[in-house]
Amino acid sequence: MADAGPDADTDPDAAADSAAIVPFVLQIPEEQLQDLRDRLSRVRLPEAETVTDWAQGIPRSYVAELCRYWNEDYDWRRLEAELNGRGQWRTTIDGLGIHFLHVRSDRPDARPLLITHGWPGSVVEFLDILDDLVDPPAGSPAFHVVAPSLPGFAFSDKPDGTGWGVERIADAWAELMSRLGYERFLAQGGDWGAFVTTTLAVRHPHRVEAMHTTMPPAQQPPGSTMDDLSDAERAVLGKARQVAEGESGYMRQQSTRPQTLGYGLVDSPAGQLAWIVEKFHGWTDCDGHPENAVSRQRLLDNVSLYWFGACGASSARLYWESLATMDLTAPVTVPSAVSVFPKEPFRRPRSWVQARFRDLRYWNDLNKGGHFPSLEVPQAFVGELRAALGAAGSPPSQSNHGKDEVR
Repeated sequence: MADAGPDADTDPDAAADSAAIVPFVLQIPEEQLQDLRDRLSRVRLPEAETVTDWAQGIPRSYVAELCRYWNEDYDWRRLEAELNGRGQWRTTIDGLGIHFLHVRSDRPDARPLLITHGWPGSVVEFLDILDDLVDPPAGSPAFHVVAPSLPGFAFSDKPDGTGWGVERIADAWAELMSRLGYERFLAQGGDWGAFVTTTLAVRHPHRVEAMHTTMPPAQQPPGSTMDDLSDAERAVLGKARQVAEGESGYMRQQSTRPQTLGYGLVDSPAGQLAWIVEKFHGWTDCDGHPENAVSRQRLLDNVSLYWFGACGASSARLYWESLATMDLTAPVTVPSAVSVFPKEPFRRPRSWVQARFRDLRYWNDLNKGGHFPSLEVPQAFVGELRAALGAAGSPPSQSNHGKDEVR
């Protein structure tokens, strides 16, 4: 699947050392690229939908066009070179090989930032923001960026036993940052990355200097009622319920029968593509078409990581491991920041978030963007990280204690 390269490890015993951090060079064999092209050239699609929109799922004509583009025009080697040029690494934590990007800034005042993706995302989400984070203009904060691939995603190992839920992942991330020499760090995440980041803040509060999320995990506080919500908060909750009713089929399948789903996704590139791209239509600020929010190239970059990593079942299994057992009540005491993008489908009322995040120092409602803001509105997302982590990392007397920033 991928080759660590002849110069990846100068110590012959390092690969056997579970604490070793070794360079990772991504080089998919040409026969796997040809296999993808062969599958795409003879793809078997269902008949067209009987509606004129996305009400029955991703349209056949769009899947056919994406398959054609993936087969004829897409350049996987370009993405390989981009990832390899950023600095890819692997290390073994708790018996599992973890793949991650580690991009250091030249700035002496740079702070470490651990950033975690979710499903159906990957480290591709962060490629377009790395330069702005590690090499910002003078006067803007700089970061050393660590972006791991979740277990079972991309080129992290697939767990061969149960137990790799968000708590174990959070503990593994804490160990990863220790191995990199970062005893205190900032943390950011959306989607599953939001759950991992929040769990990391709960379980390792002495390690997390501050955290930022675009999807804060929270539920209705004990003793509160719907009457306690403002009209705006009730509207937010109403939209979230609409999403749950109309978009939750994927979640039910992945949380109950990920293995069955995986056979189709790992065997069919069209199936894997359709399963993922549909969510970029439903969850982005795209005005009806996903490529209005995310370029076709980046959509297929992300899908390709799932395909070449054969991650259809292993990525879905995170839902089986965690969805029914996550704790959404444990207080978060580290300085926290929230950026709310208008098309984020899984929003929660601000009062619920404030009840759980006890030191909420930053909250900002933006006017554009959705579930994948680093891909959709990268400049706005970087601006939020700079403002949010600056506010969250300042003493309470200098923060806004959850009041909206003046922007």
